[in-house]
Amino acid sequence: MPQFAVLLGWVAVGSAVGGAARVFVSGFVARVLGKSLPWGTLVVNVTGSAAIGVLAALAEAEVLLVRPEASALVVTGFLGSYTTVSAFSLQTLALAQAGDVRKAAGNVVLSLGLCLAAAAAGLLLARAALNGAAA
Repeated sequence: MPQFAVLLGWVAVGSAVGGAARVFVSGFVARVLGKSLPWGTLVVNVTGSAAIGVLAALAEAEVLLVRPEASALVVTGFLGSYTTVSAFSLQTLALAQAGDVRKAAGNVVLSLGLCLAAAAAGLLLARAALNGAAA
């Protein structure tokens, strides 16, 4: 088992890259789709959920993320910083406080539903690809 300080270093590196990726992707999506809903945050969280589903299947099959350092870098660091529940919460609260309760509720339903579906799809697709490659 690697030392805690080493894992912490990998988490820090992954977090720095994941945070930068989040700002880039969410900003790009907001410029393209507008800001009537927090589309950038939604896209970041859905793509992060899909990625974690794929990574879970690859780790389960011992194809990727076998070492604790890799998981610390990619899952805890990058995806932990890339996805953004705190931004989702704040943006949803802002919509509700502005009197846009329908948009706030829609953001909750879309975020939870799409993120869960993306994680499940990523997991199932990666498992199917791994099973197909093994055949």
